[in-house]
Amino acid sequence: MRLSVSLIVLALFLTGCSRGQDKQRERGAEMPAPVMSAPNFGDADPHEWDGRGPRNYPVHGIDASRWQAEIDWQTARANGVSFAFFKATEGGDVVDPAFAAYWKSAGQAGVPRGAYHYYYFCRPALEQARWFIRNVPRSSGALPPVLDMEWNAHSPTCTKRPDAGHVRAEARIFLDALERHYGQRPIIYTTVDFFADNQMGRMAGYEFWLRSVAGHPSTVYPGHGWVFWQYSGTGLVPGISGKVDVNAFTGSRAEWQKWVARRVH
Repeated sequence: MRLSVSLIVLALFLTGCSRGQDKQRERGAEMPAPVMSAPNFGDADPHEWDGRGPRNYPVHGIDASRWQAEIDWQTARANGVSFAFFKATEGGDVVDPAFAAYWKSAGQAGVPRGAYHYYYFCRPALEQARWFIRNVPRSSGALPPVLDMEWNAHSPTCTKRPDAGHVRAEARIFLDALERHYGQRPIIYTTVDFFADNQMGRMAGYEFWLRSVAGHPSTVYPGHGWVFWQYSGTGLVPGISGKVDVNAFTGSRAEWQKWVARRVH
């Protein structure tokens, strides 16, 4: 008798689950792809890390632009892409042609996404901020916007290298404009040489996304904190053809959830 009752309860439970799944299918809803506990990323040019390397961090993501072409976001998410940043704009008249498609499709796949602006040293900061605002929507759940500041030795139109004080002043103008518009404090992305040349550590109150492909940020940027670490420009990620920039978040999965909850709108 007890066995019969148990079997009846189990049958009712399974029937309820099946009905719930049927209803979900009827609504056309898709179950989100599972996220792996560790990223299933490769690297076309791997670095042998001394001490603490990227694999010591559980939360990883990518940054992408037109050069990554089409991305299968469900596959990328299932293989460990927990966030994505996209190049949106550059200077005051350039929009990355892949931005709108990436923004939409990543959002549909449930991948937290943000946008970045590549700074151009031959246009005023406010003009560039207005251009970014014009082209990047205030989307619910978006990650904070990013200001990408680095020297571009290959620019065919702008070879200026302003002094450090001017660089930081212009950065603040840009960042303040974005914070007022999006209601989120932006993040600063930069490289080793630019950080040192312009004393970017003096930009107090901002979180940093730091590039360092041959050493841990604590060694390359001693004494400076970071929230994202771009550790390779030659990552290989399922769902993305070719190489892509890959990044680690500074904390645990629980800390990632808290960070996102505090910063998205």
